[in-house]
Amino acid sequence: MIETLLIANRGEIAMRVQRTCREMGIRTVAVYSDADADTPLVREADLAVRLGPPAPAESYLDIEHILAIAVGNGVDAIHPGYGFLAENPAFSAACAQRGIVFVGPAPEVIRAMGDKAEAKHRMMAAGVSVVPGYSGDAQGLEDLAREAAEVGYPLLVKAVAGGGGRGIRLVEGPDGLADALQSAQREAQVAFGDARIMLEKYLRRPRHVEMQVMADRFGHTLHLCERECSVQRRHQKVVEETPSPALHPALRQAMGHAAVEAAKAIDYVGAGTVEFLLDQDGAFYFLEMNTRLQVEHPVTELTLGLDLVRMQIEIAEGQPLALQQTQIVPRGHAIECRVNAENPAKRFLPSAGRIDTFLVPQGPGLRVDTGFESGSQITPHYDSLVAKLVAWGPTRGEALRRMRRMLAGTRITGILTNIPFLQAVLEHEDFVSGDYATTLVEQHLQALTRVALSPALRLELLLAAAAMDGHAALAGGEPAVADHGAGAGPSQAHAARGHAAHAADRPWAPLRRAIQGAGDEARADITLLDRDERGARYRVLLEGIAHEIGWQPLAAGHALLDLGEVRLTVRWSGVGEARWLTLRGRHMRLTTKAEPAAAAPEATGAAAGSATRPTPKA
Repeated sequence: MIETLLIANRGEIAMRVQRTCREMGIRTVAVYSDADADTPLVREADLAVRLGPPAPAESYLDIEHILAIAVGNGVDAIHPGYGFLAENPAFSAACAQRGIVFVGPAPEVIRAMGDKAEAKHRMMAAGVSVVPGYSGDAQGLEDLAREAAEVGYPLLVKAVAGGGGRGIRLVEGPDGLADALQSAQREAQVAFGDARIMLEKYLRRPRHVEMQVMADRFGHTLHLCERECSVQRRHQKVVEETPSPALHPALRQAMGHAAVEAAKAIDYVGAGTVEFLLDQDGAFYFLEMNTRLQVEHPVTELTLGLDLVRMQIEIAEGQPLALQQTQIVPRGHAIECRVNAENPAKRFLPSAGRIDTFLVPQGPGLRVDTGFESGSQITPHYDSLVAKLVAWGPTRGEALRRMRRMLAGTRITGILTNIPFLQAVLEHEDFVSGDYATTLVEQHLQALTRVALSPALRLELLLAAAAMDGHAALAGGEPAVADHGAGAGPSQAHAARGHAAHAADRPWAPLRRAIQGAGDEARADITLLDRDERGARYRVLLEGIAHEIGWQPLAAGHALLDLGEVRLTVRWSGVGEARWLTLRGRHMRLTTKAEPAAAAPEATGAAAGSATRPTPKA
């Protein structure tokens, strides 16, 4: 029996393992770097022990230090999560040498599947179809050029020891081969310490479909159905769903059988994932096997009603699987979106900083896995994943609607995230129809990453930003407060009204703001019309047109924007010149810069102090 388990990871997966251990009555030991000292995991674990500085090599990749902590605290087992040491055979072997259970497969299995060339050879021997290609020992340029001609173009150059989208290059013809080989080899050597390269035939419009497998120590292996993982950026998954819209029952059965045979061929034990490329004609090919729990495992849990971490731990304890294949019957549909700290408009450049607001909707069929909260720091030392949002519904259509609403209601400020990009993906006609491939993001990158605002929504955002700055001026020029996810309850609303009343006696001077972030830069001249204990009304001259608007604080970070015929609830926060706004389910970061106020600005065709144009309907 496992009484004490060390979680050799961080972030959402560490919290995920922590949750199941608590339910099973297992004592947990968390390890953390200096960058993660204030995270929820450190507070919630039974014991938390410092590893070292933020750099992974000095913390989460330090095998000897982690094992010393485990031995010193009576740890029975170590769960590696994913990433870091999860697929490191030396770590698995070192655990065994110290009498500690490694929650995962044997070192030799990890080693075999981590070597992409050996994995392909093992699968071919087991009768599992693989993508045509070359994975031999001859690695010279002439050898690889000859093999490339045999495979045929286009092809993929891939690092033998690769993973996470690194060491992969697409080559359209012979002229690009040499540069692609050199580039991939350099990246592979730096990332994995292994410069070996393999070649694979490039499938033009494939889908990426994986099968979850689970195997005990008694030769019993199950597949837990598929996950569709074709929405990818830079070869990394961002949206997953199950069931796959592309699989019919016969194809699902065939792929499940192939996955089980692949696991049996290597005497696999534990949770693993067999990944396939699915061609347009229904042919599928082994891609790789991940010898760990996948990031996207929650969609499987929601459709099957299983706890995969619990199953991992029970297998590690030596228990047999309690289910038969015929009992694995999915119910409904689940979609997962990975919320990353990154800027999609700048080729998904990672974003670091402090999370001022972290608020995710709760409700039927909704789940969030995260290791962060309001006040957490996102550092450049680790993966950019902030949270996994998961929505389940009895049908794909309902799951999709729930996920859209979940994204619209999620508020993460202080850092840039890919939420607008995820919203665009879920609205794209190919995704909605279910007829999409791994090329979806690449083919439609500009449309999916540009800030597309209707004229009405752009106007509403600009007016909200102007009202925010008017409110800040009435409050004495204070920066906008951070919204930490508080609901608009009586006490918060009372405090907000009290703040407005306090501002009612402050002197006012006209404001001019340059507002950026909602398309072209706009300038707003803001004049106070009226104020009372509930809020204020302003005249905003924007791009030559005057608008009369109202701003009524409701709670910390919440306000009612009154545009006459339209009233909108706005969530807002800001520091300095940055303004984070959420309205109509859209999340925007704007920048407002103070400029010298204009003297008695005139509105086109309007008297000062009057609204000359109604707000367009969104």
